[in-house]
Amino acid sequence: MKIALILYLCSYAAGECLSPHKWEHDFSDMYSCMLAGYEASTEKIIEIGPDDVNKYEMYIKFACIEMTEEKLDT
Repeated sequence: MKIALILYLCSYAAGECLSPHKWEHDFSDMYSCMLAGYEASTEKIIEIGPDDVNKYEMYIKFACIEMTEEKLDT
């Protein structure tokens, strides 16, 4: 089983999210993917910094999606 981590950087102020970003590698289980999603989200918010996070009301959401044969072929 392959699990893909998809991250979305969003802004409440703008009312939208940037294009989804697929993490560079896949995961073998949901647990590992979820941990990586929370860690990556935290690191990115720290990287952006409090000024821009507060100004643009930024947040990150993510999804761990099982890649089926159909999804892998597209």
